[in-house]
Formats: sequence, C-alpha cells, structure tokens
Amino acid sequence: MFLFFLIFCKIVFCEGSDKNNIVSDRLANVTQTISRLLEGYDIRLRPNFGGEPLLVGMDLTIASFDAISEVNMDYTITLYLNQYWKDERLAFSSDDEILTLSGDFAEKIWVPDTFFANDKNSFLHDVTERNKLVRLNGDGFIVYGMRFTTTLACMMDLHYYPLDSQNCTVEIESYGYTVVDVVMYWKSTPVRGVEEAELPQFTIMGWETNDRKERLATGTYQRLSLSFKLQRNIGYFIFQTYLPSILIVMLSWVSFWINHEATSARVALGITTVLTMTTISTGVRSSLPRISYVKAIDIYLVMCFVFVFAALLEYAAVNYTYWGARAKKKIKKHKDTTEDCKIGTKVATAQSSIGNQDIIELKDVKMSPIASIRNRYNSGYTYDVDPSKYPPSFRILRTQSPYNYRSPSGVRYRGNKGNPVHKPKMFHAIRKGALVLKSSLPKIKDVNVIDKYSRIVFPVTFLMFNVGYWLFYFLE
Repeated sequence: MFLFFLIFCKIVFCEGSDKNNIVSDRLANVTQTISRLLEGYDIRLRPNFGGEPLLVGMDLTIASFDAISEVNMDYTITLYLNQYWKDERLAFSSDDEILTLSGDFAEKIWVPDTFFANDKNSFLHDVTERNKLVRLNGDGFIVYGMRFTTTLACMMDLHYYPLDSQNCTVEIESYGYTVVDVVMYWKSTPVRGVEEAELPQFTIMGWETNDRKERLATGTYQRLSLSFKLQRNIGYFIFQTYLPSILIVMLSWVSFWINHEATSARVALGITTVLTMTTISTGVRSSLPRISYVKAIDIYLVMCFVFVFAALLEYAAVNYTYWGARAKKKIKKHKDTTEDCKIGTKVATAQSSIGNQDIIELKDVKMSPIASIRNRYNSGYTYDVDPSKYPPSFRILRTQSPYNYRSPSGVRYRGNKGNPVHKPKMFHAIRKGALVLKSSLPKIKDVNVIDKYSRIVFPVTFLMFNVGYWLFYFLE
C-alpha cells in the first residue's frame, strides 16, 4: 500500500512539473519572439517603406455623446478608435496565433500618425491604466485600439433654431503621410454604438461615412469623415420658452376686460408683461452665440413682445380717446355758455345804438323772406334784429369794421381791403391732407368699443400668427 502511494505521488508531481515546464517554455518563447521582432526594428520607417502605400483601416465605436454647445459651436464625444494595418517586419508565425500586448508596446513599433482635423481638445483615458491595446497576429497584422474623449468643432446653422437639425462630423486624417505613403479607408462595419447613444436635447436621425482627398499646402492627404444628423428635440423649448411666452401674451389681454378708468391696474399689468417678455428674451439670447442673422425663436419672441406692447398701447388709445372727448365736451359747454351771455349783451347794445347808425337802403331789392337779419361783427358773434322796427326795405348796417367796405355802387362787401396773404402751397396741402385723414377716421363716441374689438382682434391675430409660424417651420 505504501509503495502504491509513492508511485501515485510521483506520477502527479511529474505531470505538474511537465505543465509548468510547458508554460515556462511558452513564456520564454514569446519573450524571445518579441525581443527577436524588435531587434533591428526601425520605428521611424513605415511598413513597406519605399513601396506601395500602406493601407490603414479604421472603425469607430461610439461610447457616448457628452455635450453639444451652440455657443462654442462644438460637441464632445467619447469613442473607441481601432486602426488596422499590416507590418511584415512583425510576423512571427504562419498560423493564426495572436498576441495581445499592453499599450506600451505601441511606443516600440511604428503606428499611424492619425489625428482629428476638427479637434479642439482631446484626452486619452488612463483609469486605471492607459486605455490602449495592441494585438499582433502571426502574419504581422496589427490591431491598435484606444479610448478617448474629444471635443470637435461643429459649425451649426441656427436659422431654424430651435426647430433645426445639425450635421456634426468626425474628420480623421494622417498628419504627415500623404496618399503616396498612407491610404486610410473605412472597414466594412465602420461605426458601432450609434443606436444606443442618447442625447438630452437631440435625436440621432442617422449617420454617414465618406472619404475624400484633401489638398493642403504640404500635399494631398486621405481624409475619412463620419457625419451625424442630429434633430433637436423641441419639448424642452416648448416648456421653457414658447409656453411661457404664450401665457404672457394671453395675460396682457386681461386688461381689455378691466374698466378703462382703472388706470393704475391696466398700466401695471401692461408694464409687467412687457418686462417679463424682455426677461425671457434675454435668457434665450444668453444661451446662444452672438450671430448676426435672425433665428426662428427670435421671430417668435419679437412677435410676442409686439403683441404685449400693442396691448399696452391699446390702453393708451382708450385713455386718450376717453379724456379727449370729455375735454372737448367741457370746452364746448363753456363756449356755448359764454356765447349766450355775449349774444344777450350785444343784442341790447345794438338795439340801443341802432338809431345812431347810417342806413343804406336798396330800394330795388325786394324784402328778404328771412325772419331776421344777422349782423356779424369782428368778434364773430351774431345777434337777431327785429325787422318790424325798420321800413320794408333791405337795410344794411354800416359799421367801422375793417373787413366791411363800400363799393362805388353803394353795396358793402366783406373782406380785407388789402391783398390777401398767400399761404405756402406745401403747408396748404399738408393741412388739407390732415383734414381729409381726420374726416376719414371713424368717430368713436364710446371708448368701450375699442376694448370690445380688441378682445376679438388680438386673440384672432395671435392665433393666425401661431398657425403660420408652426406650419412654416415644420414643413421646411
């Protein structure tokens, strides 16, 4: 029994020793292989130097869209970039054996000088180690991958903001190698992870890849481009800007139902709505770049401001019409009272002094059928003369007014003896036009009519504006 136990232990020990020897030999072989590959390797020369251009394949995996800034005209994205090429100097076997090495190995071999043409700022992730890998196939085929976050420029067209869609691109290019040395191309599956990516204010409608040759001062380079079509989500702006603006405009209409004599209430409401619209407009502009052209949201906010301001002006028109009419009534009443007093005084004076005035008789003129004859003095007032006190002939009183003078035939005419003053033609035309315009305006007897019409005109006009606005921008 003891002998059997010794034989069993020896067999197990020998098998474990053989496995350790195999692993040790394999590690020694890999180390020797890598050392042998790097021996005499010139990192400064590209693969197939002096021959055909090196083909470098590319593919991207989108990890996340981090931010999109309209103010800076850029967007931030985290992605995985994989590059594929073949370096026959690193071939170590004829089978499909693969060596996965650390990212530090990339510093000992030639790698493409790939960069992002529209890059603003980028950094490679290094938690817990630098996020890089190198996979070396036995035939010398290399996979070089890394994970990084980059901020890329994206020139946005904000004419339709916030009902707009943007095209943001990733531009990949070799920095130093022209198409004579390196030609980049997209792999069969160039982009992954787009469907899973989410943005707070945008929806990714699709993506597209293309490649082109870029001619620069230092030569012609191959450029790979990935374009994302981003549709802005309107929900945030509905609750943040559009709905508050609509409610503020509707609030300004409340003044149409307030009595026109409540000046403080209507003015306070109008000024409050105007200032609120100004605050909303300022907040929207602060989140956008200072661009010269007009955006869709600018048009909406300006029109809302116009409606609010028009509601305030409407009360100004009501107030002016109301107090203007009252002032005219007071002036007219005072004038009528004054005229009545003056007429009574002048009639008494005329009756007492009529005997001292000269009478011009026109016997050829028949007696006037008018019951009374009005004698106008310089003051413009009239009084009635009793015809029963005078003979049945037409009698004209002679006065000392400079506007009445006698013709050689004995008939007295009204008017100035001198030449009339000719007013400028332009002043006459302006005055005539003003009179025509004034006569064409409707006479408003009740100021409440303005408020009644405003209750209908303002909402209908605002509704028509909204229908036209949303149809135009949604159909574009």
